[in-house]
Amino acid sequence: MLRELSIRNLAVIEEVNVTFHHGFHVLTGETGAGKSILIDALSLIVGGRGSADMVRYGCDKAEMEAMFDLPQQHPVWKQLNHLGVQYDPQEMLVIRRELSSHGKSSSRVNGQLVTITMLRDIGEHLVNIHGQHEHQSLLRTDKHLEWLDLFGGDLLLDRKVQYSAVYRELVGVRQALRDVEDHSRQNVQMLDLYRFQIEEISSANLKPSEDESLEEERRKLQYAGKRMDAVSEAYSLLYAGKGLDALSRAITKLNDIQSYDQSVMNPLIEQLQSAFYQAEDAAFQLRDYRDSIESDPEALAMVEDRLDMINGLKRKYGETIPDILAYLEQTIVERDKIENRDELLEDLKRQEQALVTQAVKLAKELSQLRQHAAERLSYAIEGELKQLQMPAAKFQVKLDRSAEDELDDRIKLNATGMDEAVFMLTTNPGEPLKPLNKIASGGEMSRIMLALKSIFAEIDQIPTLIFDEVDTGVSGRAAQAIAEKMSALAAKCQVFSITHLPQVACMSDHHYEIRKQVQHNRTSTSVSELLHPERIQELARMLGGVEVTEKTRHHAQEMLDLAITLKGA
Repeated sequence: MLRELSIRNLAVIEEVNVTFHHGFHVLTGETGAGKSILIDALSLIVGGRGSADMVRYGCDKAEMEAMFDLPQQHPVWKQLNHLGVQYDPQEMLVIRRELSSHGKSSSRVNGQLVTITMLRDIGEHLVNIHGQHEHQSLLRTDKHLEWLDLFGGDLLLDRKVQYSAVYRELVGVRQALRDVEDHSRQNVQMLDLYRFQIEEISSANLKPSEDESLEEERRKLQYAGKRMDAVSEAYSLLYAGKGLDALSRAITKLNDIQSYDQSVMNPLIEQLQSAFYQAEDAAFQLRDYRDSIESDPEALAMVEDRLDMINGLKRKYGETIPDILAYLEQTIVERDKIENRDELLEDLKRQEQALVTQAVKLAKELSQLRQHAAERLSYAIEGELKQLQMPAAKFQVKLDRSAEDELDDRIKLNATGMDEAVFMLTTNPGEPLKPLNKIASGGEMSRIMLALKSIFAEIDQIPTLIFDEVDTGVSGRAAQAIAEKMSALAAKCQVFSITHLPQVACMSDHHYEIRKQVQHNRTSTSVSELLHPERIQELARMLGGVEVTEKTRHHAQEMLDLAITLKGA
């Protein structure tokens, strides 16, 4: 549930901090007081679109922060884990959104920066906002099927997952079939090209890192003369230059005076002897290395030819030898596809037919489950509509599908199966059922939506529902029925309603007043939770308009008393 909401510098709101509770909340106030701004703030919190003109005039940025208290098993934690957002299910979930006056936006969840897309994915698990002019989902048939599947329960959803996996595989096989068939005209030319490329690369007999070894070998052969000169000179310095002889004579001289100062002489003699042996060994190695150096122009030419050939292959097929070998493997696969085109086509067709059979079977099973779910959902919604003062309403979830005995070439499979769901309604006896977008008025649409949310509140696990003036266009007993339904719905989740109807306001568990005021030539909006006397006064205003009399106050008290009785029944 939404526990706290803080807003700063959003439209006419300078600063508002509100604490919310369990149950049914109403927000009331005079027209233009800024009630919709609270909804705008919550919409931004859950990933709604923002703009620079929403920032309060003269301010650098608008800031919104919401705190949610959620059970450990709530699906939003799984979503956070999927998105890589840090969380502790035993702590509050905190979402912060900022809008700058330059149009920039930033969002944080538990202090971690997230994108708007991530925020929207998180927000859809937290808040559901419905308004009088936001019933598009009720008019979209794809949403109807989605709601029906959700209502159908685990068995239907499990079958849907199975079908989706098979359908995705079927789409992939059909795409492969199209690719093979579409490329048939180019196959002969491509086959010749592939064969040439395979022969060219294969005949090179490339080895990984071969080019690096060849480069090193080329350097050795190119600079054989320089190596010979340097090594010969170093060897001469050690032997012909009397280097070793000088060390030997130095050791002999020190041995002559060793007995006079052994503490100094012994370590020095040991160092010189070690240096003599190391220098002698180095001289022998230099001699052997010198004797191994050869100037071999033919070997150099062979290395350079090999490198030229490898570099030529690199220019055609890849930057490195592993890239060239990978290209060779892929080209062999493509060649085999063409050479074995007929076998490949037959194999793909067999796969397609097997998948079609499996997909049709699952689609029919899915359709049957949907039919049962449609009957149950239609019955449940009609029951809810009767409670909402639509006793003559007939509601039907109509499934359009192909006949059971038809084959797949006449059944149109799609990503969701073989069905299209349409919500049908008639509100008057004797009138035929028609799609919602062709029959329902604004007030009827509000009640249908409320009926749906009453049924789906526990299924979709969205903890906070917000109804933005969905009671517009209704009055009298229908308004009372909507109020009672919202109150009952609040037992399953946290419910907010922005309303102008006292029948709805009096049924709330918590009543908030939105008030606009002008101070120092600036307009600002405040939000305050009303206690009993203040609540009576606000209800009286809603009943009587500008003039609040004792009669309207008395009427407001009666409405509250009756609401308490209804909620306790």
